[in-house]
Amino acid sequence: MPSSSRDARGLGPAAPPAKTVGRTSSKTDLRAGGGLTVRLLWLTIFRTIATTLVLGGLGAQLASIPTGELSRADLASFGIIGFSYVLTLVTGLLIRRSRVGVEAAWVQIVFDVMLAASVVFLTGGSRSPFSFLFLVSIVGAAVLLGTRGAVIGFLGAASAYLGVLAIVPSSLATSDPVRFALDLFIQLLAQLLIAVLSGYVGEQLTRTGGRLDASEREVKQLTELQNEIVSAMPSGLITCDSVGAVTFLNPAAASILGVSAESVVGQRDIESLFPQVTGLVVARRHELKVQTPRGERTLGLSVATLPGARGLLVVFQDLTELRRVEQELDKIDHLATLGRLSAQLAHEIRNPLAAMRGSAQLLAGDSASAPQHKLANVIVREADRLAGLVEGYLDLARPPRPQLVPTRLDHVVHETLELLRADPSFLGVRVEEELEPVEAACDASQVKQVLINLLRNAAAAITSRSGSIRIRVKAGPLIEVWDSAGSIAPEDRQRIFDPFFSRSRGGSGLGLSTVSSIVQAHGGTITVDSNPEAGTTFSVTLRALDAPTLGTSSPTTQHEETHVAHSGR
Repeated sequence: MPSSSRDARGLGPAAPPAKTVGRTSSKTDLRAGGGLTVRLLWLTIFRTIATTLVLGGLGAQLASIPTGELSRADLASFGIIGFSYVLTLVTGLLIRRSRVGVEAAWVQIVFDVMLAASVVFLTGGSRSPFSFLFLVSIVGAAVLLGTRGAVIGFLGAASAYLGVLAIVPSSLATSDPVRFALDLFIQLLAQLLIAVLSGYVGEQLTRTGGRLDASEREVKQLTELQNEIVSAMPSGLITCDSVGAVTFLNPAAASILGVSAESVVGQRDIESLFPQVTGLVVARRHELKVQTPRGERTLGLSVATLPGARGLLVVFQDLTELRRVEQELDKIDHLATLGRLSAQLAHEIRNPLAAMRGSAQLLAGDSASAPQHKLANVIVREADRLAGLVEGYLDLARPPRPQLVPTRLDHVVHETLELLRADPSFLGVRVEEELEPVEAACDASQVKQVLINLLRNAAAAITSRSGSIRIRVKAGPLIEVWDSAGSIAPEDRQRIFDPFFSRSRGGSGLGLSTVSSIVQAHGGTITVDSNPEAGTTFSVTLRALDAPTLGTSSPTTQHEETHVAHSGR
């Protein structure tokens, strides 16, 4: 795995696998590209060292000869070697600054042969102590171009050596022709053997270099592929060192946690991201709640120890939305259970209740005593209240199927506010409207029922005369009902849509449950956001129209668009 954020940068498409590159193409690339450049550079360094030694030896030899006895050949030899020394340094600098081709290798081979021939010619021909320079030129040719270079280097060195012997008279002037022929044979044989041996070594060097280059390309491709996989994986991945400092996180981890790699890698401890993660059991699935800039997130994670106990690897997924959906499914299952029980409740409660109410009415009519008449009326009143609870329960458990038609939400809201204008619970409450002309696929009568419940709950929550309610319709389509009555306790937010849950006196606990049931039947969602400073907001998102037609008539009565602030409800 990558050990720092730098490993995952600069990713591009993966190159073809290195195994598809043949041996011939590897050699060609090596000779014409970076491999040849490296060998030329190393050969230049070797030539610089060798030339320095030869130049020093020749200088020492000339220093032992009196100045007046120095010949032009001695001075010319010293000058040629010095010139080659400077040229070698310049060549090395040029090679380091740019890539070279095969032509540069041929130039180097020719230069080495000519340099060796010049030095041998000027230092005595067959009696020159520098005849070994021909062998050095053959080795250099083999290093650069393998077997072919060794053959060409041998032919060039042998031809140059024979040419030097042919033009230097002292080389042929010897009293022992057999000794001269033997020296010539030994020199040429040495050149041939060096050519064979260096050619073999050079060929092995070329093959080894080709395999090494192919391996490097393959490792590079695998590293790039690994970085692409880590960067593209949807799960978050974080590594830390042995002391807990974060060393790497992939883009998914940065997105889930709401941080950037630059602000975390090398800057923060992994415990600051995942509290108590170092104490979790390795290789076991865990669930952890963490605080992020986007709020609390529920993460499912697993922890592994990096090889050599060099740190930890944490792989995690964001389960926040999944847990929310699971809660919604649990709520739906709960409502389904209520639906199955509703028929039994209707038979077991409503029918006996009707008989009890009728009997109480008969007792109230027949009784001449005031206390008995009063008690009978109490029975009738409470029976009616109980019947209302049963009806509300049945509406919650089995809500009618909504008739989804294009509906102007701003008109529905305006009509609902007109309906509640005379409601006593709105007296002294200021109601503000922010209504945009938005259409949705919904049942207008059921949306009105949702609005009535939300608005009445908001009005009931307001205890101050300066309290206010704001209802907003905007694109989404979205309806927001806000009140200034403070906040809902955190422990109650997960239960406010449960049946029979209510914190207000006299409440049945079915209002918000009915609202949630109607919204779900419309294929929408309802959320609540509440805190003491900003108040409480219920947000209802409905289904948008596939092809919006703003002028389509809705089942509600069409009104002029109105944006007013109501007060004194």
